[in-house]
Amino acid sequence: MKLKSKPFAWILLLSLVFSFTSCKQAASTNLVEAEPVSWEKPRVPDWHKNANIYEVNLRHYSEEGTFAAFQKDLPRLKEMGVDILWFMPIHPISMKNRKATPDLAIEEVTDPALKEKALGSPYAVADYTGVNPDFGTMEDFENLIKAIHDQGMYCIIDWVPNHTGWDNLWIEEHPDWYTKDAEGNITDPINDATGEPWGWTDVADLNYGNEDMRLGMIDAMAFWVEDVGVDGFRVDVAHGVPLDFWQQCTDSLYQIKPLFMLAESAIPDRVNSGAFVMDYGWEMHHLLNEIAKTQGVDAGSAQQLVAGNVVEDAEVAEVEKKTALDIDALLAKNDERYRKGYKMHFTSNHDENAWAGTEFERMGVGHKAFAVLVFTFDGMPLIYTGQEAAMDKQLAFFTKDNIEWGDYPYADFYKTLLELKHRNEALWNGVHGGELVKIPTGKDESVYAFQRDRNGDKVVVIINLSNENQGITLQGDNYVGTYTEVFSGEQVDLEEEASMRLAPWAYRVYSNK
Repeated sequence: MKLKSKPFAWILLLSLVFSFTSCKQAASTNLVEAEPVSWEKPRVPDWHKNANIYEVNLRHYSEEGTFAAFQKDLPRLKEMGVDILWFMPIHPISMKNRKATPDLAIEEVTDPALKEKALGSPYAVADYTGVNPDFGTMEDFENLIKAIHDQGMYCIIDWVPNHTGWDNLWIEEHPDWYTKDAEGNITDPINDATGEPWGWTDVADLNYGNEDMRLGMIDAMAFWVEDVGVDGFRVDVAHGVPLDFWQQCTDSLYQIKPLFMLAESAIPDRVNSGAFVMDYGWEMHHLLNEIAKTQGVDAGSAQQLVAGNVVEDAEVAEVEKKTALDIDALLAKNDERYRKGYKMHFTSNHDENAWAGTEFERMGVGHKAFAVLVFTFDGMPLIYTGQEAAMDKQLAFFTKDNIEWGDYPYADFYKTLLELKHRNEALWNGVHGGELVKIPTGKDESVYAFQRDRNGDKVVVIINLSNENQGITLQGDNYVGTYTEVFSGEQVDLEEEASMRLAPWAYRVYSNK
């Protein structure tokens, strides 16, 4: 294995002393004995405390789909209040077994137009230390990172540790780094629960029982931190890799500098271990989708919803009814399971958009109410590429599919929420923000109301999560005070037992700062 010539090489060499009796065995929490750890994992930069995150689907972001084209939009995103830019995989995509659709490899496609458009999955990585030539050069990406930092923003890149594409150099140089079947053939990923393939035929499964492969993976990640200057990683299917690898990996990476590490996972030990500071709020997201569906939300296109029109008589699937009370149950469950870190909350992301539909299709006229909820919750809010443009289509996953940006009709909506998060400490992330305290309303199945306080900063949020008008009376007195409603700008005195009426899916956000 060829190690980097940078100082990180000595860290990897010291890591060779680490012995594995099983790939599931817990790893040492301090691999680098020569430099005692003086910080507690996760080693996170100070700027994460009140940050938000924006997912960049670079392939579809512009007609050019390049680093240089995206760079022109940095001032716009900065103005909207974006802090962290998460780029979907920027690496070259394998040509061998490249997919054109979820079920078809390019070689199987007979339609010339589809074959020409097919770009494959960005998660089939051909080279961990290269960039996709469709996006530009490494120099272009380094220029983009500098421009991001110059704007006071930060850059994390998607990392795919579970598998590689079939023409990744590792397959030829290190075939023993891969999972093999009884006949000695490298396999695509297998579902451990069923013993059957997932159907991801465009990728080859990596073997985390191989110590050299682990070190090669850590070395590749360190390259992006040391040589290129990224600020962290969003790790794809982080729970698909043994926990002891993440302990080993982050013991080394956090020696280089503080990093922002996001796990695509909802397995508590990824953040409880200190390897990652944030994971996905998948359960909350799915619950909000179910509340929207079972509360009779009307679905429609973005154009209809932006214009304020409602699609009548939308069909609601026959599923178990979910209400605002189910949010409390899930929060209590998470409080029992999680000791560290916080959740990323969202109404859309690339997976949800591609496979489940847009927020307009899933949440209908309630989509803004749910956005207000996830942007004021305990956790970091995500904006997905195109949401500020009220994008109303599912973006293709394997082919080019440009976004029509228009005049960004929702940019001010998101800006209001992001600026509030920046200035009001009650909404900061994790232990840096205020505890979420429920405010009973007498209509708790339909209305979700809560307050968060921190160092004198206070936010009161009231959201009607139903398709009916609601008359409510706030109970208790902790919320009493003078506030500004952030969307209307109206100054309001909330008194004890304050009463109000809320239209279907209406929301009010009161801030004292």
